[in-house]
Amino acid sequence: MMKTDRQELLCVNVDKVYDWIVNEASFELTLVDEALPEDLECDDFDTADVTCEVTPSSVDILEREDRTFIIDGAETILQLVSIRKNFTLTLFIPTNLNTLEEIELDLSRCEQVILCAPEGTEIDVTYTDADCFICTLTCDPGDTSFGATIDAIINVSLCQSIQSTFPVTVEVLTEFCEPRENLPTPCPAPIRPPQCPVIFRSSEEEGEE
Repeated sequence: MMKTDRQELLCVNVDKVYDWIVNEASFELTLVDEALPEDLECDDFDTADVTCEVTPSSVDILEREDRTFIIDGAETILQLVSIRKNFTLTLFIPTNLNTLEEIELDLSRCEQVILCAPEGTEIDVTYTDADCFICTLTCDPGDTSFGATIDAIINVSLCQSIQSTFPVTVEVLTEFCEPRENLPTPCPAPIRPPQCPVIFRSSEEEGEE
């Protein structure tokens, strides 16, 4: 391609994507004898009103192991990547006292994926959606020595994007951008303010009566 006067050959740093998958993942979280916030009793709320929210946090790459595959008749070495995903699960408990109590729980789940991700590449996990719902929840009032607790089964569902990347420097023939033209700002026409003929009429209006 012929280079024009407006173009220049640039070297830029970018992340090359070695591999990329998008998948869904779901898991169940079981809570047993989870303590309620201090002074909150079973009679203070309706278990049917309790909701949840899941917030992804960090991702740990535990291991990557070379595996040999036959793809389209050709032998290919890919990596079995073990990933630990960390989350914060929050339970929201609206009470009869018009307050909202919260329980925050840190949790982790692991999975393995097949990627082209040789040593040196970075594994990036992002989430396009993270949701949860409470399947079952019961409250145990406890006794005088132990406060109220809850048992629950919570389903967590994720839509996730997993990429293996590596920083590279590439050569690009590009054309520099030019700023757009300013939008015209027309001056507004003079505006006559509204009058008040009911309380202040002109002499012409008075003579018409």
